[in-house]
Amino acid sequence: MASNKVHNDCVRSMTAFGRAEAPYATGTATWELRSVNHRYLEPLFRQPETARPLESQLREKLRKQLARGKVELTLSLKATGSESASLEVNRELIRALAQAADSVAAELPNTAPLNPLELLQWPGAIAELQTDAEQQAQAILAAFDEALCQLNANREREGAELRKFIETRLQRVEEQVARVRELLPQILQAQREKLRGRLEELLAELDRDRLEQEMVFLAQKADVDEELDRLDAHVAETRRVLKGGGPIGRRLDFLMQEFNREANTLSSKSAVTDTTQAAVELKVLIEQMREQVQNIE
Repeated sequence: MASNKVHNDCVRSMTAFGRAEAPYATGTATWELRSVNHRYLEPLFRQPETARPLESQLREKLRKQLARGKVELTLSLKATGSESASLEVNRELIRALAQAADSVAAELPNTAPLNPLELLQWPGAIAELQTDAEQQAQAILAAFDEALCQLNANREREGAELRKFIETRLQRVEEQVARVRELLPQILQAQREKLRGRLEELLAELDRDRLEQEMVFLAQKADVDEELDRLDAHVAETRRVLKGGGPIGRRLDFLMQEFNREANTLSSKSAVTDTTQAAVELKVLIEQMREQVQNIE
């Protein structure tokens, strides 16, 4: 049986499946657990009435292992063997009935021989084996623990893939930021020259001091250093959160919103094709990360 330990430093997906079974004297308990994305932890139990007394204990086990996700938990209890294997003959009663039949036959010599099947039809001659409730409960809990362990292992395995995906996009975000930062002096100079050339025609109508003020204002608007710094900071913070693991989905979702805000600002300040292209690429990368973050616990 696999360990039930939760690895708190792992990134876990909310989409997974787990299945396990455990036998008891008269049957087998089988659990199937399916989890999907959800804002909170929402368990949905489907189980026979005989297992209802265990539900609070099962919910507590689930709460200790999972933080988020909609989880469907289905229990089936299946009797083992053939129908006859679940029947028990009351041999003491059968012997008593046979002796009584022999006594009657001695008094009535012309009576037909006794058919054993007729004895089995006597009330109480055959009884179904009774399920040991405690044994059944232990099997239900054991199967649940194993299925939950499988579910968590699958969540961690899928979470590792999501982490790789996000880290790859973070690297590409860094590349876009570095590209814009490298081109920034040229972008600002080109923008300044472009503005000067367009406004030179209006010098006769404009005050030179006012013109310089307007150009400074426009240059400041085109300066995206602050946005680039914030994007770098968000990349570093996202990596730190991923490294810490645990229930980090909400934190990552917040960071994706911050990423998007800076990308939008960069786009709105864009004055040349290079920054426009970088802003578009950043938005694509951020959206790809955001979609996958929705799967993280």
